[in-house]
Amino acid sequence: MRRFLLLLLIVLAPVAVFAAMILADRTFGTVGRGYDYVVKVDLPEPEAMAALPKIEGPVDSTRPLVVIDAGHGGKDPGAGAGTTREKDLTLALALALKDELLRKGGVRVALTRGDDRYLFLGERSAIARQLGADLFISIHADSTEVSSGAIGATVYTLSAKGSNQVAERMAARENAADKIGGIAMSEYGQSVGAVLVDLAQRKTQADSELFAGLVLREGQGRMPFKETAAQSAAFAVLKSPDVPSILFESGYINNPADVARLTSAAGRQTFAAVMGTAIRAFFARTRTNGAGV
Repeated sequence: MRRFLLLLLIVLAPVAVFAAMILADRTFGTVGRGYDYVVKVDLPEPEAMAALPKIEGPVDSTRPLVVIDAGHGGKDPGAGAGTTREKDLTLALALALKDELLRKGGVRVALTRGDDRYLFLGERSAIARQLGADLFISIHADSTEVSSGAIGATVYTLSAKGSNQVAERMAARENAADKIGGIAMSEYGQSVGAVLVDLAQRKTQADSELFAGLVLREGQGRMPFKETAAQSAAFAVLKSPDVPSILFESGYINNPADVARLTSAAGRQTFAAVMGTAIRAFFARTRTNGAGV
């Protein structure tokens, strides 16, 4: 009998000790202690994730990404008055270009705005940078004295100083979109300070000039150009140091011929086709990772 009790004690003692350990851990231990497979992941806030626009097109992330910026919007109508306003015209052109690129395939596309909303100039280029854009196109429309007879589009790239006085005045007008109540918004957010231009980055500037030249080449004989060569000015919206960028002034919103062209379905389609062909030619020349379009 004594031997039986001794054997029973030997068998039950480890079980009792193990049970006591489990009880003590559940009573006094901390949640997750001892489990090395528990991993904490900090996710972005939902608001921050939703701030960037949707990328449309191929799911293949190696395909080039074009960010299209419809100038002005919301409380900033841009040039024009009455029923024809720059913000509406630029959005229609941006949507036409997006549809053209998606229809042909091979290129991913995002819009800085797909509706009538206001964006600061720094936000527009920041969107392109944060999305990792390969090309940024900002679409605008000009205005001038009716008696000047100015007509046609102009392609601009970035420079510290305008290529002429007209270009400098144009940049000053577009940059003023970040003034509210006469107060310059140049200090808005850290992203604006991060996009201060560094013209020493020669490749980005050279690529911007290359694309501008392709737009002019593809548009020759298909749409009117006021200037047959690319112009340059210190546009704030182009100050992204690592994304090739152009500003496309599509025409003069107070010139009846330009308005008729830009507001017609045929005019918008011609713009989209010209720009789409130039975009594909640009990527054919600059892409080196084998991801063609």
